Amino acid sequence: MVTITRKIEFSASHRYDNPAFSPEENRRVFGKCNNPHGHGHNYTLEVTVAGEPDPATGMVLDLKELKELLEREVMRRMDHRHLNFEVPELAGKIPTCENIARVLWELLEPKITQGRLHKIRLYESPDLYAECRRNGTGGA
Repeated sequence: MVTITRKIEFSASHRYDNPAFSPEENRRVFGKCNNPHGHGHNYTLEVTVAGEPDPATGMVLDLKELKELLEREVMRRMDHRHLNFEVPELAGKIPTCENIARVLWELLEPKITQGRLHKIRLYESPDLYAECRRNGTGGA
């Protein structure tokens, strides 16, 4: 098995807020991430696909297709968006790095047709990331 990884960057804003919490509880639990106007990040997403290289092309998958998939499923959906309000897949979820990574896995995994999605790593900042990996049963 060989893995190949493509990296993209996008910018988005979000707010951590649990409607089941009081305003005071939200401020206590989430601190400045509970700013009513939200705050933003420059995210870096690494998408790793695993498989055997095709004997005819030497590739696990067509990297142009992966680039187009990331443009369609991630960039158009999340770049320069307020994740709480503009990304339907995050509706009802607190848009933490962990939840965003899970949503990205769910969006990308069924659309990888050559090889299989092996791992995604979403950096919210240079020193913080969430990661989803394929488990033994085929999902994240």
